[in-house]
Amino acid sequence: MKSYPSKPVVAVGAIVFKQDEVLLIRRGKEPNKGQWSLPGGRQELGETIAETAVREVAEETAISVRPACLVDVVDSITKDETGRVTYHYTLVELMCLWEDGAPVANDDALDAQWFSLDDLPGLGLWSETKRIIQKAWGLRKKTKIKALSLDPRGEPK
Repeated sequence: MKSYPSKPVVAVGAIVFKQDEVLLIRRGKEPNKGQWSLPGGRQELGETIAETAVREVAEETAISVRPACLVDVVDSITKDETGRVTYHYTLVELMCLWEDGAPVANDDALDAQWFSLDDLPGLGLWSETKRIIQKAWGLRKKTKIKALSLDPRGEPK
């Protein structure tokens, strides 16, 4: 996305769990280039949120996932020193479960790795990323989510 947009962009973040670890990527592009983050990206025209999550995780990490549930929706708005909006994303955060593959940095990711929840405090994650991971972990434990089948709109069947 170019800076100084004329409207918000819908993007999907995937909170991918494999046993007791979460998948993170080191961003290769702005905003937040070089920082650890959840895999994800912009929704394409005609694509469901679930399809976006599956595609983005595969593109950035070479991992196959199954979307499990909606975790939250987050506003990511970055402004410059004059108060102008430089980036504006509406982030739809989906919990996904690992199906296959080992993390390999692809596309716009500089690195891709599994991390335990104990590793997260030392990674310099955005506060919303930490909150979303913790919320997804709580949902996973509370509901014992393995995976859900989703219809074409990304809704549980």
